[in-house]
Amino acid sequence: MLVALVAATCASLALGAVDIPVSDVIDTLLGKQVPEVTRNIIEILRLPRTVEAILVGAALGVAGACLQGALNNPLASPDVIGVTGGAGFGAMLVILLYPSSIALLPVSALFFGLFAAMMVFIIGFTGRGGGNITRVILAGIAVASLFSAGTAAIMAAYPDRVPNGIYFLVGGLTTSGWDTLETVWPYLAVGFVLAAFMIRPLDRLMLGDDVAASLGSRPRLIRLTAALAAAVLASAAASIAGLLAFLGLVIPHLIRLLGGTKSHVFVIPVSALAGAALLTAGDTLARTIAAPVEMPVGPFLVLLGVPLFLWLLRKAA
Repeated sequence: MLVALVAATCASLALGAVDIPVSDVIDTLLGKQVPEVTRNIIEILRLPRTVEAILVGAALGVAGACLQGALNNPLASPDVIGVTGGAGFGAMLVILLYPSSIALLPVSALFFGLFAAMMVFIIGFTGRGGGNITRVILAGIAVASLFSAGTAAIMAAYPDRVPNGIYFLVGGLTTSGWDTLETVWPYLAVGFVLAAFMIRPLDRLMLGDDVAASLGSRPRLIRLTAALAAAVLASAAASIAGLLAFLGLVIPHLIRLLGGTKSHVFVIPVSALAGAALLTAGDTLARTIAAPVEMPVGPFLVLLGVPLFLWLLRKAA
C-alpha cells in the first residue's frame, strides 16, 4: 500500500491537462531549478490537491476502520453516525442559500457533520442502555434521515441552484490551494491522534465486553472515543472533498481480506495508506480521462475499488 501511495502521488503530480516528466516533479519538490511554468503547475495547482487527496483518503479509511471496530458492525461507515447527512446539509445550505459566501462551505460542512454526530452520541450513549450498539446505529439512521430530508427540502426550494451542488454530493476535489486545508487540518490531526490511541483498546474490545472489562478497559468509553475520532475525521474529509462514504465502508474490508487479520494494529494504519492511495489514484484518473475537463472523483472510486473488492471477496469466500 505504501508503494501504491507513492506511485499514485507521482502520477497525481505528473499527469493532467499538461503532462510533466516525473524527473521535473522530483526536482521541483527538492527545490532544484525547473521552468517557472512547471513549478507553478506543481506547487500551486497539483501539490495542494494531491495532499488533500492523501489526507482525505487516509481520514476516511481510518474512520471506517474505527467505526466498524467500535460498533462491531461490518456495514458501519460515516453514514451510520450521521456525519455524511450532516455534512451534506451544511454544504448545500451554503451552496443554495448563500452562494455569495461559498468560502464558508468547508466550515459549514464540518460544523454540521460534527453536529449530526453529536446528536447521535447524545441519543446513543446517554441514559439507560447508553452505548448499546443497536441503539447507536438506529440513532445514526434517524439523524441521517433528518438531515437528508433537510437537504432535499432546500434543493426543492432552489431547483435552479442545485447543479452548483452536484460536485459536492457526488464527491470531488478542487484546485483551491491551501486555504481549505489551513482551516481543516487541526481537526484531521485530532482525529488521527484519537484513532491512534484507540488501536489497542479496540483490539481488546474484539474479545467481548466482559473480557475487555476484566482487562481494565471500559467498553462504552472505547466505543464513544473511537466513534468521536471517526466523526471528526469523516466531517473534516467531507468538508474538503464532499460525500465519499464509499471509502469508509469498503477500505477496512479490503484491508482485512488482503491482510487476513482483524487486528486494529494492522487494519487502522494500513487502511490509512490504502484510502490515501485509492483516492489519489481515483482523482488522477478523474482529472486526466477527459482533460482539460475535470470529473468528480466519486464515480471513479467506485470503478477502481468495487471490482477489486468483489474479486477479493469471492476469493476469500
